[in-house]
Parts: sequence; structure tokens; C-alpha cells
Amino acid sequence: MTKRRLGRSELFIDPLVLGTNVFGWTADEKTSFDILDAFVGEGFTAIDTADAYSRWVPGNDSESERIIGRWLKARGNRDKVLIFTKVGSDMGQGKRDLSAKWIAEAVENSLKRLQTDYIDLYQSHWPDPTVTQEETLSAYDKLIKAGKVRYIGASNYDKALLTEALKLADELGLPRYETLQNEYNLVTRDKYEGEVQNLLIKNGLSAITYYGLAAGFLSGKYRKPEDLVGARSGSVQRYFNDKGLKVLAAMDDVSGRTGAALAEIALAWVAAQPGVAAPLASATSTTQLQSLVRGARLTLAAEDVKLLNDAGK
Repeated sequence: MTKRRLGRSELFIDPLVLGTNVFGWTADEKTSFDILDAFVGEGFTAIDTADAYSRWVPGNDSESERIIGRWLKARGNRDKVLIFTKVGSDMGQGKRDLSAKWIAEAVENSLKRLQTDYIDLYQSHWPDPTVTQEETLSAYDKLIKAGKVRYIGASNYDKALLTEALKLADELGLPRYETLQNEYNLVTRDKYEGEVQNLLIKNGLSAITYYGLAAGFLSGKYRKPEDLVGARSGSVQRYFNDKGLKVLAAMDDVSGRTGAALAEIALAWVAAQPGVAAPLASATSTTQLQSLVRGARLTLAAEDVKLLNDAGK
């Protein structure tokens, strides 16, 4: 694998970012530790979380960051990994929040939970229309100058918002977003391809895409409505249409030629797209993690990429 640079930053990663939204939800602490150990044991370094993960579980208080923090302390390996987290989700204040006041408070909470004194990539989780982007970027500027954050990224931003943010950064000498984390997979392509993708490539940003497996649909284990059981079954249902089934058929063809599992093909396809540094994917077992690793190491033939491209249009 060739390491990929995140935007114009000094962060270089292999083409897989470990998603940890499952930590404290469908993966308990011991399982989460095992997954993290296996991930770094395979030579990968980029771990993505958020202050809001996984607060949707009753009684859970930002358990994903807390588990990662306890793991970092137990392993003593903070300098060997890259920690990405996010700010901006509603944490009880009643709205998505990228105000300077909230960012200053939230970063301290994340640093404490993660048991570290710096965050490698701090990402705006969702746009906040109630504050100016200048206020948000200025808040990040203070964090970077204080050494609490190295670089910043955005998530769930469209072309207009990202264009404005890049313009402000350039004109006012503020830090710029180096990455964009939007949904992108073989069946959901409009949130990245086209204007957003072109903007990233033109300005030298990198995409870290989420939902690369379409909530598990692209693993191929959901073939008919009666297969919809489990924690993510509701999210998978939206892919049961002609387009989704056409994509699965094309993936079956590629699998027959390569011997790769469908999940591995799905991730390899994302990683092969222009502007993408790495897909983000989560695992609830070390067995699943090994499949993600194989996907990161899989290089698809040009004709297979074209077949998959055409199927998902």
C-alpha cells in the first residue's frame, strides 16, 4: 500500500480509516480493544471518532472517545496512531453547534475523554447555519496555535459551504479544511461525485468517506427483505431497489473473478476514486476487521472499476 497525504497536511495514512461509532454500542470495551489492537497490528494508524459516538445508547456518555482514551493509556502508543474526532453534533445544547464558545468547551472534553493533549484531525461534524464560518475557523485557529489540534476537516458539507470556508481561510489567513468526510459508496454517489469531488481535487483536499459499505448492504448479506434483522436493518432497507440489486450483481461478478468478498470490493472501489484518501469503515469483531484490511489492500482491475461504476449510475 502507498500512504496517502491528507490535503496539504503532514498527515499520511494507508487507505483505511477505522470508524468507531460502534464502540460502546455493538462492540463492548474488550471487543473494541481487540479491534484497535488488530488494526494497528496490521500497520494502520488512522482512528476516527466523534464526541457524539455512541450517545444514542441509553446511559452512554460519549463512550467511543472514552474507550479509545483508555486504550491509548493502556497501550502507551499515542505517538504511533492518528486520532480524528469531531465537534458540532447536538450534545444536549439543543442544536448542532459550531460556535466559538462551544468548540472551546468541546475540545477540552474530547481531549479529556481521549486522554491526550492533542487531536490530529478535528472535524466539523455538521454545518451550523446559526454561526458564521469565520467564527468557526477562528476558533479552530486558536486551537491550532495552542497545540491542541493539528489540522481540521469538515463533514457533511456541500460545495457552497466548502467553497465559502476555503475562501475565508485564504482571505483571512485562517486554517483551511484539509479533508471532507461525506457519505459515499457504490449506491450513494451524489454527496461526493461531481461538484464536491471536483472542488476537492482542484484545491488539494482529501476525502475520507463514510458509509462505504452502505450500512452493511454492500457486504452482500442482505439479499431479500427477510434478511433485515439486527441493529442496522432499518438503515439497510433504503438500498433495496433496482439500483442496489444491480450493484450487488456487478459485485458478484467481480468477486467471481478476484475471489474477494463483496465488502472488500466495496472498499477497494471507494479507495480507487479520484480525490479519496481512504474509506472509513467500522468493525464489531476482529474477523470483520480482517475483511476491512483485505479491502484496503485490494487493487481492482480497470475493467472491474468500470463495471462497478456503470452499475451504480
